[in-house]
Parts: sequence; structure tokens; C-alpha cells
Amino acid sequence: MTTINLTTKIKAPKQTVFNASRNIDIHQKSASPTNEKAIAGVRSGLINLNETVTWRRKHFGFYLTHKSQITAMTFYDYFVDEMEEGKFKSFKHEHFFAEENGITIMKDKLQYETPFGLFGELFDILFLEKHLTNFLLERNKVLKEVSEKTDLKYDF
Repeated sequence: MTTINLTTKIKAPKQTVFNASRNIDIHQKSASPTNEKAIAGVRSGLINLNETVTWRRKHFGFYLTHKSQITAMTFYDYFVDEMEEGKFKSFKHEHFFAEENGITIMKDKLQYETPFGLFGELFDILFLEKHLTNFLLERNKVLKEVSEKTDLKYDF
């Protein structure tokens, strides 16, 4: 199992950052390099506990689908999305939010397992972990930009 941990500091209230993080439209904007689109489930606006979204995106030259469900949520501190259907053996993304002196500290913990045994592990080491880290960094850059510029304080 591979774990990616990232921390992003954002000059915005944690409610704003929390809502931006679960906003399907903002996610699609951050994932535009992979042409990612929500094609089923919640396809726009805020996703909530027990709701699902199915994404279609292009990675490594192939179009892939990935269905996730929000399996845990504590407003405005934490939520989890987990793969229901997709190419991974397992995929769990935990999102943590804390606020200190007007700065939101957003932490991502992404844990996943690749299929295909040794071949999958080698692919992860050579390409996938870096690809997913860069994907999350781009997502977090967009979340930071949107959250810091918004006039809306808690909702999108």
C-alpha cells in the first residue's frame, strides 16, 4: 500500500476550504489537464455523506472511470472518499481541516493499492505515485486560489 501525505496552508476560513474541497465543479477545474468529468452520481455542486460521484478522466493516455463514495464526514473538520469501482485494488482519500490564526491547514492522506502484483508495484514506483502526487498538488493549488479569492465565506 502506498500513502501520500500533503499539507497545504490556505488564507481562508476552514468552512470555505472544506466546501471548496468537496465541490465537484472546482475539482473538475483543477483536473482539467486530465479532462476529468463527473459523469454519474453528484455531477455538480457539493457532495455529501453517502453520496457518490463517478469520474471519467484520461491518465497515461487511457480513459478511465473511478466511482467514489463519501464514507465519513464531520463538518468542517474531516471527510473521506473511497473507491467503489475503478482500477485500483483499494483507494481511500482522507481530508483533514484545522484553522490556526485565520489560516486553514488542509491535510490530504491518500492510501491506495495497485492491482497486478509485482507489475502494479513497479508501475507505482516508476510512475503512479509521482503522477498522483502532482495531481493532488494541482488540485490543492486551485483550492487555495479559489478559497483565498472567494467573497463567499462558507458556501459555493
